[in-house]
Amino acid sequence: MMVKRNALGRGLGALIDDAEKMQQGAGIDEIELSKIEANPFQPRSNFNDEALAELSASIKELGLIQPITLRKVSENKYQIIAGERRFRASQLAGLNKIPAYVRKAKDDGMLEMALVENIQREDLDSIEIALSYQRLMDELEYTQEELSSRVGKKRSTIANYLRLLKLPAVVQKGLIEKQISMGHARAMINIEDSETQIMIFEQIIKHGFSVRKVEEIVRDLNTQEDEATEKTVKPKYPKEYKVVKTQLDQLFSTTIDFAMNEKGKGKITIPFKSKKDLERIVKIIENQK
Repeated sequence: MMVKRNALGRGLGALIDDAEKMQQGAGIDEIELSKIEANPFQPRSNFNDEALAELSASIKELGLIQPITLRKVSENKYQIIAGERRFRASQLAGLNKIPAYVRKAKDDGMLEMALVENIQREDLDSIEIALSYQRLMDELEYTQEELSSRVGKKRSTIANYLRLLKLPAVVQKGLIEKQISMGHARAMINIEDSETQIMIFEQIIKHGFSVRKVEEIVRDLNTQEDEATEKTVKPKYPKEYKVVKTQLDQLFSTTIDFAMNEKGKGKITIPFKSKKDLERIVKIIENQK
């Protein structure tokens, strides 16, 4: 049986000491499917039924060409390290035994290997990848730099995936279901407000906006927000006038708007909540006469 060398890139080689031997086909056994159980650390949560059926048909015709990877947990029980999709397809194909690499691995090694195997071979959706990265960081206490080294991805790439988890659930679901692309999602991340993100998402679905169009929308919205912020910045006034403002706040039992420019010109605004409140303020002014 020929197995492609370096099929998983440098990521897997960094995680499994004997990756070379495995890729050369050493230690391949025929294991009964009834003795195999799923990997509790499997990062993939969603298996496409149609793709699974296509793989099953291929396995019926040609057999399982690429062995899965297992660890032995007892005399007659094995746990999947990587290859659950191939395992499920083999079950659908009605096989009794499949080829497998059998090795020893700690739970943290299983989590790392399952992640890299799936990212490299099975095209996880963006949210599954992001959740897998986050889980590695949470459970193994990796920094983004350490994780970058372990999985052979740029730190900026990992950061971009992790940022997807900050999107509203409805947007994440749309990404999983391929209603939008990762490019759309990455553009929306640059908007802080979740309601605005959802609004943009709905417009993408309704009008079929391209990634470039969404980037333009986000850029325009951020520009408008910056301009609005600049307009609402209140002029500064000398520190000694803070005492005056505090006294006026206390006098009128409200927060007044006190503004002064560098030339000494300015204004005092006294807000009121109702007619009755206005009458109260007028009485205070009259009493100061």
